[in-house]
Amino acid sequence: MSLTVIGTMAFDALETPFGKVDRIIGGSATYVAWSASNFTNAIQQVSIVGGDFPQAEFDKLAARGVNFEGVEVV
Repeated sequence: MSLTVIGTMAFDALETPFGKVDRIIGGSATYVAWSASNFTNAIQQVSIVGGDFPQAEFDKLAARGVNFEGVEVV
C-alpha cells in the first residue's frame, strides 16, 4: 500500500498554563506521515517548508519510508 500526504510541515509554538515551547516540529503532513509510517513504508509527502526546517527531522521520517521528492524547501 502507498500513501500520498499533502499538507503543512512547520514549526509550532505552544503555550499552556504550564509553560511555553517555541519551534517544536508540527504541521499536519508531518504527523500524518509519521503515523502512517507505522503501517506502510511507501509514503510520498507533498508540501512546502522553510529552509530552517531541520534536516534531522527529514532524516527521521525518511528512515521510516517517507519520500520527500514532492517537498519544496523555500
